Formats: sequence, structure tokens, C-alpha cells
Amino acid sequence: MRNLHLRYADEAYDANGVLTEFSVHAPETFNFAYDVVDDIALNDPDRRAMIWCNPEGEEHVFTFEAMKYWSDKTANFLEAQGIGRGDFVLVILRRHYQFWFVALALAKLGAVMVPATFMLKEHDLIYRLQQADIKAIIATDAGDIADTVDAVVEQCPSVQTCILVNACGGGLTPQDTEGNFIIEDDSLVGSKLSGPEGVCAVAIEREGWRNFNKEVRAASAEFSRHETACADPMLMYFSSGTSGNPKMVLHNSRYALGHLMTAKHWHNVDPDGIHFTIADTGWGKAVWGKFYGQWLMEACVFTYDFDRFDGDEILRLIGDYGITTLCCPPTMYRLMMQKDVDSYDLSTLTYSTTAGEALNPDLFDFWKEHTGLTIYEGFGQTETPLVIGNLTHTKPRAGSMGKPVPLYTIEILREDGSFCDTGETGEICIDMTEDPAGIMMEYYRDPEKTSQAIHDGWYHTGDTAWRDEDGYLWYVGRNDDVIKSSGYRIGPFEIESVLLEHEAVRECAVTGVPDPLRGAVVKATVVLSDGFSPSDVLTHELQTWVKRKTAPYKYPRIIEYVKELPRTVNGKIRRVEIREADHRRSEEPTCQA
Repeated sequence: MRNLHLRYADEAYDANGVLTEFSVHAPETFNFAYDVVDDIALNDPDRRAMIWCNPEGEEHVFTFEAMKYWSDKTANFLEAQGIGRGDFVLVILRRHYQFWFVALALAKLGAVMVPATFMLKEHDLIYRLQQADIKAIIATDAGDIADTVDAVVEQCPSVQTCILVNACGGGLTPQDTEGNFIIEDDSLVGSKLSGPEGVCAVAIEREGWRNFNKEVRAASAEFSRHETACADPMLMYFSSGTSGNPKMVLHNSRYALGHLMTAKHWHNVDPDGIHFTIADTGWGKAVWGKFYGQWLMEACVFTYDFDRFDGDEILRLIGDYGITTLCCPPTMYRLMMQKDVDSYDLSTLTYSTTAGEALNPDLFDFWKEHTGLTIYEGFGQTETPLVIGNLTHTKPRAGSMGKPVPLYTIEILREDGSFCDTGETGEICIDMTEDPAGIMMEYYRDPEKTSQAIHDGWYHTGDTAWRDEDGYLWYVGRNDDVIKSSGYRIGPFEIESVLLEHEAVRECAVTGVPDPLRGAVVKATVVLSDGFSPSDVLTHELQTWVKRKTAPYKYPRIIEYVKELPRTVNGKIRRVEIREADHRRSEEPTCQA
């Protein structure tokens, strides 16, 4: 390791090793692909960049030299399709290794990568293609996203090229009744593709689409540096809110450097270890934990190209591959909690982190008891890197997000812009007066929403929290998630934490339901543990449980039992979907006798 990251960061620590000062500086021509990945490739070519595998049994170990080789070939192929500086390219590649080739290639060309989930439907796709003037689509053949593209692309005149990647499985290969993959002897799927000769080895033909694997393999590996600027747009995500169409969150290359805080001081990645963030590339969390910060630290990332999360599978992989640091949402920790954690070899695991949802104290305690590891919680958004967290050498408090990281000045503000008192709930806001690295450039093509979020010297996150007497921040919820009932402001997380302490509750989501008397009432949508069934008696028991554990006005007046909660592909609970369903039901006509 050459401590490449120290070219771009200044740090200071106290006597206990706790980070006290942190700043990043980016040269005007900084480009993550050239100045980080290619630099490592030229100076430490055999250093591992990524271990990749899929359920079918295919496996690859990519060095930084290999990442340079394949991204140079990909850049030549994409440039031949007319893709260049400033072009927006929609990338829907699940967890396929080709995502990393594409991400680096687009950075080298100065194009803007727009990752997206494979779960998009026709309406979602049309909106994205039209709003961003997408020039090219690079998509997987896994699932039905290519069909969705074909159904709408004629309505989107900006799209000039569609490029298809053969997934070679991705966990979607048919299985027999015992769960074994059905792989024909002459088919190129699974372990037959392991190793360098299997990379991009399987072509795919589809009318109207370019063949990524075939054409990248045929492309030249000779690629010279193109002119780009650090201030150029580099990455854009569509970020869905609780209402309205998704916002287009635009980042420049300083965003990559902001994730040094994420990887080094929160994930605590070991440059000679293996870091595993469980995230699909269609979501921002993937570049948080599988790309920028980790490779700035010259560390190896682990990627498992699966379709559906399975706790036993993930626990087994940790031992099989010697994972050293792990990050996943609380939901995934909870799904692993339901397995026999003690039966797996987790001895290589030295550090655990979580983000995406608030961490319930019961999960914090369980993981500590069964693995000996503390879960270090962190907080950030699509618009930011890590901004609040329990950093290395600090002492987390179960349920707290931690403290503001030294890269940012953060305050809890009231609606009038004044500072909240200790213990008072307000909005998490970031000081923008010194243009801190990593915060979004803007909401693309939406100056109104940009000015609503960034004004008076602050970026308003839309998330609420309160600060305790020692400076720890405690999450309450999104502004729109906070339930306003009878004059009280009620955060869903606290009620969820209390309910999850009851043996009958496996999972739950708390939302507000409009009420003509109180403004809103608290509703809990509950997935029951095995051995429990819905009943009026159980509902009363759970309501009483909450009243005894927290302020009585917070108890759920409505409890609905469901088999599963609506989630994003990354496992985050979609409370907005629950609220929308309740709203639709409230508008349905009622029959009167």
C-alpha cells in the first residue's frame, strides 16, 4: 500500500486515535479512474481490486491492472458509439462485474453515469430517459428490464444507443426442486467461466441492441487520457422522495474524494483485507461501499451477484472468502439474525457497519453477543457521502447515528433557521459556506428544488434528529415521515424499536394515517414472528406494550398484520408505499345501508 489517499486528504487525530480534523483537496483535473485506479494499476498492478462471484459458481479476482485493462477496452467501445464528455448514460447492471468496467470507462470519457435499478417499470423509465436526455442505455439481459426499454425507447428521442450485457446467471438460472441450478453441459454458465478467459466471454444478440461482451472483448486496450475536469458532472442518481417525481442528484468528482471518510474512518477498510457492502449498483449505497472510498484506500471489495438476499448464504460467504469488514442495512442484519449465526465461521470479520435505516438497539446487542463485534452506525444520503457516524476508535451508543464527521459542520435547525436546544428535534443541516466536498452540485434541471434544499448557507437534508448532551445525534425520521398527532411530533423509529422488542414482532414499519380529529394517528404495519397469529388480543397486547415502554401518546392506534413489508431492492422499508396504500383506501367509496 502506498497511501495514495493522502495525496487528497489532510487528517488530525487526538491522543486516543479519534479523528478530529479532516479535509480533502482535489486538483482541477482530478479524475477517479485515471488518478486512482489507473495509478494503482501502474504502480501496484497485482493488488486485488475486487473478488466477484455469483450463485451459479462463476468467480473472478480482478486486480487493479485488470480493471484498467477492461475499463480501457470499454472506454474505446463506448467512444466508438459516440459517447463522450458530458453525455448522460443510464446504467442498469445489477451486481455484474461489467458495472465497474462501465463506471471507470465513463469517468475516463468524461461522461455522466446514471445508475438505476432493474426494478423500473415503463413509466419510471420514460421519466428518467426524457428528463435527463439520456444518450445511451447499458442494461443487463437478466430479468425483464430490456423488454421494458424496448417498450418505451421510441418515446425517448435522446437515446441513440442501447447496449446489452449478458449476465450469465446472476442468481436467476432455473433451479430444480432441491435448489440446484439446472445448467446444461454445453451452456456457458457458472464455474466454466471462472478465471480471466471467462471475462465477457459470452455474447448475446438482441435486435436493436449492441453486444457489450462481444464488442468490448474486440476493442483495443490502448487508451490515452482524455481531458476532463474535477468540476465536471460525473455521476447522477434519481432519488425518490415521499412525494412527487424523483429528483436528479448531480455530483462532480469531489464526491468520490468525500467517500474517503466513508471507507477509511467508518467502514475501517483494511487495504489488505476484503470489504463487503451488500448493495445493488442501481442505488447510491453501492458506490459508498463498493467503489470510490475503498479503492482510494487501495482495498479489495467483494461482490456477490445474487438475485434475492438469503441470510444463510451471506453468512457462509463471509467465512468462505475471509471477509474482514461488512456493511449492510439493519434489515439484512435482522434477516441474518434469524439464522443460526453461531454455526458459521465469522472469525475473519473484524468490523461491522450499517446505514440506510436507523439501527434498533436489540439488533445492536444481538450482533455484539454473537459475533463480539459492535455495529457502527452511519448516516448520509444520495446527495452526500457519510456526514454523521460512529467513527473508528469512538464509542457508539446503541440507536444513535453518532456525531457529525469532521469533514462537515452540522447543526440541528428549527423551521425558522435557529439552532435547536439539546434534546429538541429539528432538521439535520450542513453548513455550505465553505463548499464542502461531496455534497451534490444541484438537483439537475430543477433550480426550484435546489434552492429549497440549499439556501441561507445550509443544505437542508429533510431528515430530523435531536442531539444529546454529549453531542450524539438520534434519528427521528424524514420530515414527511414524522407523524404530527394532536400537536405532538412523533418519530416512527422510536415506536418501531419498542415493538421489535416484543417477541411476537419480527419486523414492523410505523406510519401516520390521516385523522379528522388528531390530524394523524400512529399506525404500525407488523410482520409477526413464527408461532404468532393476528388477533384482537395480540393487538391490545402490543398497544399496551408500547404505552408502557414509551410516552403513551405514541402508541399505535392502528395495527395491520402483513406477511411482508414493501422494500427497495436494497432492503430498505418503503414507508411511502404503505402511506400511499392507506391513502388510496381512504378515498374508496363506502357502502351505506
